[in-house]
Amino acid sequence: MSDAVRIVRDAALTHRNTFGVPARASLLAEVADARMLPDVLARDGFAGTTPLLVGGGSNLLFGGDPDVPVLVLTGDAVSVVSEDGTDVVLRAEAGANWHGFVMDTLARGLGGLENLSLIPGTVGAAPIQNIGAYGVEVCERIHAVEAFEPATGAWHRLPAEDCGFGYRDSLFKRQPDRFIVTAVEFLLSRQAQVRVDYAGLGEALAAAGLAAPTPRQVADAVIAIRRSKLPDPAVLGNAGSFFKNPIVPAAQADALCEKYPRLPVFPVAPFPADALAHGEAPHGPRSKLSAAWLIDACGWKGHRRGDAGVADAHALVLVNHGAATGAELLGLARDIAASVQERFGVALEPEPRVVGARW
Repeated sequence: MSDAVRIVRDAALTHRNTFGVPARASLLAEVADARMLPDVLARDGFAGTTPLLVGGGSNLLFGGDPDVPVLVLTGDAVSVVSEDGTDVVLRAEAGANWHGFVMDTLARGLGGLENLSLIPGTVGAAPIQNIGAYGVEVCERIHAVEAFEPATGAWHRLPAEDCGFGYRDSLFKRQPDRFIVTAVEFLLSRQAQVRVDYAGLGEALAAAGLAAPTPRQVADAVIAIRRSKLPDPAVLGNAGSFFKNPIVPAAQADALCEKYPRLPVFPVAPFPADALAHGEAPHGPRSKLSAAWLIDACGWKGHRRGDAGVADAHALVLVNHGAATGAELLGLARDIAASVQERFGVALEPEPRVVGARW
């Protein structure tokens, strides 16, 4: 075993998921150098399997123990790929802490990721989930994704347009066992145009007297808002927003708005990238609904069932008050989704990947 690889048997996963739920892996490998992946995946216990890739654990709910080995990439180096004076391509290894990386980009005078501050997880998980917040999705800033394909032994560098990005979706999420994301390249700018039109963000900046905020000032505002609304996973186990905002036909959204005028609705482009990436025919007009509003309207905010619950300040956030199991949180999530479906005729889907159980 080299310094680049650490193997653990019967590994506890409680501290490898931000829900803090108990789970165990029969075998876990920590890999600091992605070039060691072919060697690791050929070893006893890994050969012939498709390991579960775990980053910061903020996009996972362990409904039970994983039935495959677990792989953790720990390399976190950041380097400049190219720059032309204004635009800079920055490469970060998959194991880099996401928020730490965002702060690093701002310290370098680079804008583009400030709206995505304080999102838990790692750089490698960001393109898989196509993380987004405050009007920005990470796919807008991704230049390319580097990945290893275990089945073929091939290394890939996929331009952003080949990653099939959609709302909280990507080629890597739809084919979770095909690729291992090893690094991500971001196209950032020294003259970034900040985006502050998302509800709540512009108002917070205006209240602070910032008519022309810098990227760092936008990041500070986002951090303050997130801390006021979302519990710290280190204090109260959670994975951030648990449900995706549902996307429905515009006609269905219009009908719901007639009945529920306060329901927040956002327009969606009629030719979404996620549909085209699947080879589907383009959809007609669609709208995005606020999952938080739907859940809150069903009375779930602040609900608690044993140690599994819903955050007091945000209906989208499921929380572990201490000793909840993944199965208990999953059961609560299913009941929430069922109540929204029954009342509004809208299906909710989880953002985190459910492991060891079916949604």
